[in-house]
Amino acid sequence: MITFGIMTLNMESEHAYINEIARHAKSCEMEVFRFLPSSINPHTLQVKGKMFDSKANCWLENELPIPSIIYDRCFYGEDEHSKQCLPIVSWLKSRNDITFLGYGLPNKLEIYKTLKNSSLASYLPKTQFVSDTEIILKELAAQKKIILKPINGSQGFGIYYLKKNDKSFHVKTEKQKKIISRIFPNEAKLLKWLQPLIKQHDFLLQPYLELNNNELQPFDIRVLLQKSANGFWGELGRGIRTGSTGGLLSNLSAGGSVISFTDWLTSLPPAKGEYIRQELDYILASLPPLLEKEFMSLFEIGVDIGIAKNGSIWVLDINSKPGRKVLLQTRPDLKDSIHLNPLLYGKYLSETAPHERKSYYETTLSH
Repeated sequence: MITFGIMTLNMESEHAYINEIARHAKSCEMEVFRFLPSSINPHTLQVKGKMFDSKANCWLENELPIPSIIYDRCFYGEDEHSKQCLPIVSWLKSRNDITFLGYGLPNKLEIYKTLKNSSLASYLPKTQFVSDTEIILKELAAQKKIILKPINGSQGFGIYYLKKNDKSFHVKTEKQKKIISRIFPNEAKLLKWLQPLIKQHDFLLQPYLELNNNELQPFDIRVLLQKSANGFWGELGRGIRTGSTGGLLSNLSAGGSVISFTDWLTSLPPAKGEYIRQELDYILASLPPLLEKEFMSLFEIGVDIGIAKNGSIWVLDINSKPGRKVLLQTRPDLKDSIHLNPLLYGKYLSETAPHERKSYYETTLSH
């Protein structure tokens, strides 16, 4: 029986999702073993973790060789355990006897650099690395409104909106589902706040896009793309995420709500709805081959797409370790597929020859 390894940084991470995968494993003639990268013994190449017992419907402590098929669900922070696990995962990804469902994507700037020379360039907000505060001041003077976002951010954490008024500066962010707003009376006060922020974290700068609905709520389209049991890309589903009035984020972790894509699309004028549908189909068909041409093979991609007030369509974020809340809430009929697909693709990989691998082990860890 094939052992399907699920790797996380915390044994309680994504508990409901991983439990459901484990419950479906028997139907695929597989068993699920979950473990931490830091639990691998480098001398024996054995790893301590938990095996799911389908009869008892529970997890049991176990120790076995590193699984040859691994589903990487590690989300790295700036803590010591994350720093310890990064080189271990890099080492695992370099091994020819281990196959990952997906090898991840690099940071947001590397993805932007790759796609800005592609057929999707016109859908990307102009993005630049923040090397110093002068870049921020220059863009604020030119555009009046900008967005700062962490180069490795996820779930909307650490995103800042900056607006230049006649003399003052307005800064807005969201933390713990609350909108936090500050006014700096002059440039000196703004710089005093900015300098330690960009020294502590790497940020990207983008123009501010009017991605709000008529109620001034930020909203976007979340799409989940996955490979099927025979290795072909397909779309699992899409939904609409809506945030708080006057806020920046539509992420569910920030308190956003969801509605079905079909309901939202039918609320639009038919011509506009058809235009958006065609544009989305083009973007989503183009994206996976463009990414896999430059980076290592992937299993799934979460794509966030914004639609501005003027009708322009923007690819806001691409995540190789997406969540599933949007689909579970808007398409409960997909529940079995959501939990079966990683197993089926893992089985497919175990039965096919290993793919040719490129040397992107270090750069594909951030997502």
